[in-house]
Amino acid sequence: MLDRRRKDQYVSRAMANLLYNIVLTVAALFLIPFFLVKIVVAGKYRKSLGPKFGFVPDRVFGEMQGSPRIWMHAVSVGEVIAAAPIISFLRLLYPGACIVLSTSTETGQEMARRLVTDATSHIYYPLDIPSVVRKVIDRVRPDIFVPVETEIWPNFIRACGERRIPVAMVNGRLSPRSFKRYLQTRFFWRHVMNMVAVTGVISSIDASRLEALGVEPSKIHIMGNAKYDSLAARADDPLRDDIAARLDIPPGTQVFVAGSTHDGEDDVVLKVYRALVERYPGMLMIIVPRHPERGGAVLSLAHDAGFHDCVTMTQVRGGERRGGRRIVIVDVIGELFRVYSLATAVFCGGSLVPRGGQNILEPAAWGKVVLYGPSMEDFTDERERLEEAGGGITVRDGGELLDEMLRLMEDPEGLEKRGEAGRAIVTSNGGAARRYAELIRDRLNDSRGRGFKDSSETKKDGPSTP
Repeated sequence: MLDRRRKDQYVSRAMANLLYNIVLTVAALFLIPFFLVKIVVAGKYRKSLGPKFGFVPDRVFGEMQGSPRIWMHAVSVGEVIAAAPIISFLRLLYPGACIVLSTSTETGQEMARRLVTDATSHIYYPLDIPSVVRKVIDRVRPDIFVPVETEIWPNFIRACGERRIPVAMVNGRLSPRSFKRYLQTRFFWRHVMNMVAVTGVISSIDASRLEALGVEPSKIHIMGNAKYDSLAARADDPLRDDIAARLDIPPGTQVFVAGSTHDGEDDVVLKVYRALVERYPGMLMIIVPRHPERGGAVLSLAHDAGFHDCVTMTQVRGGERRGGRRIVIVDVIGELFRVYSLATAVFCGGSLVPRGGQNILEPAAWGKVVLYGPSMEDFTDERERLEEAGGGITVRDGGELLDEMLRLMEDPEGLEKRGEAGRAIVTSNGGAARRYAELIRDRLNDSRGRGFKDSSETKKDGPSTP
């Protein structure tokens, strides 16, 4: 009876895998022409498309020297921020390790190369095509694979299992939307998720969601959010002074920063700024669209709203001065965190439209009060912590955003106090990055039957901050 049940389970998994790869193949037939058009028309994906199909120069693999060989994967910018302090602690534990950091997006790759200098090599993550993932895994030859957050691709994870490469997830989280999607196909994901040897998650909510998907409770460990470590370490005066100098913004200038805005939010914040500047004529505004390619559209919206004194960050990087122009549109990547340091108060986007919110910890790390809309499903824990401390405020629409902004600016001392309370939340919740690094170390030791030399006994201080 037991053998029959195992046979049925094996057949079910095989059929599910076959169906997954059929769907993947059909999707690829439609996506490849799309990517080619984007490359020709917009110049997008030129750097990443070849590597995603496994076309990586031999020299890249030749530079992967050291032991143990740890492959960490961070999809895009947000995951790279979480990966950075974990990799710094891994470098402390294993000074001679080969640490490979992969990303899926080109923006993530640029951020990784700039921010994560402790990595030995930076590569693009391969598409989940069986022949491609096998080829790349065999060239990298990792001792362990570490996905950041819940980035699980079945063929890749299965290929790791075939090669006895353990998989250890870190900073794991499942948003309500992702959880709902996974739950609808739980029969498939249950087996895939259980191929992950150990899972470190941010909160008890994430743990319960993974358990609901069928992950064995013994594999799940609640360890906190590594982004707290990264952001607390990065918020310093030189970073703020750099962006202030480039944008010609002297100390004491009132600045309204709208970060990570999505389509449907830019016109709202422009209307709010119109009302604010009537009360505070010297106030500036910086808009950072979530996707930099929307910079031109945001510029058009500003012109339509009557603001013709605008400058883009592309122009500033090209040597143009801001002068007396009141609005800066950041149409490049890698500036958002710095820009938050200039804010009097911050609106964080992806929240007045149903996008689940964006990372509100970044402005909080600078001691800024953060305002956001009701759609914060992807950042529930962060929102609760900030609001409890007084450093975060939910607004339902543009009217409430304006009212709260005015109330905050009329009480500078209260504004500063609330911002510092938010900063304290970020700094006091550190330590997760070290715990994740130790989780990876323990799994490496378990899987290889012996431990690599651990330098933590001789180096008690933390790693250099990224």
